[in-house]
Amino acid sequence: MKFAHAQLKIPAALLFAVASVSTVFAAPAQSPAAIVEDVEGKLDGIQLMDYVAPGQVIKLGPKDSIVLSYLTSCQHETIVGGTVTIGTDRSDVAGGTVQRTTSQCGGGKMALTTQLADKSAAMAFRQVPEDAAKKPAQPQLTLYGRSPVVELKPIGALVIERVDVPGERHDFVLADAHILHGKFLDLAASGVTLAPGGIYRARVGTEEIVFKVDKQAEPGWTPIAGRLLRLQTN
Repeated sequence: MKFAHAQLKIPAALLFAVASVSTVFAAPAQSPAAIVEDVEGKLDGIQLMDYVAPGQVIKLGPKDSIVLSYLTSCQHETIVGGTVTIGTDRSDVAGGTVQRTTSQCGGGKMALTTQLADKSAAMAFRQVPEDAAKKPAQPQLTLYGRSPVVELKPIGALVIERVDVPGERHDFVLADAHILHGKFLDLAASGVTLAPGGIYRARVGTEEIVFKVDKQAEPGWTPIAGRLLRLQTN
């Protein structure tokens, strides 16, 4: 059987519509503005440790509540009831109540993984002496809580060891650890408290980051934006 070859003519309006749809799907997703620390009640599509982005709307029942920790502005919000619209540095709340405090955090600088660190090191290496590698590791960010929340791929083991003073090391077999939302390990839940002023290296497989614990950092469940380590950013 022979098939006739016909040239299809697609209306220009349809081509424009297809192009418009393609543009929408190709648009990059917005960076997260905050992370959900706690929820009370039934919230559609929202759960503990979700990232939320500017413009996102969350509807709360009269007795529902949500706790948000903003990553850049360090705003810590407890919201009860109403309609919540996520902003870049704080939420707009209509018909509900909100309590805000300003915590200490790195201002969104927690997302430096090994790949970015390697690029930075390569750029700096050409400008420093060859013995630079022998110098103590320099922290890439500062945490303001002594019990980090680590975002990671839950495969293998997490090792956190102090690099400015020898002797302190914490090992976690991730298969046995309590992983929140499939990718977060909260060291506060494990009772791990790091030393204020200490410099540490966290490592999972080939991903690693060096960080400092602020001298005034407090232990336990402090706002997540101030103690978040991102070893996985996608």
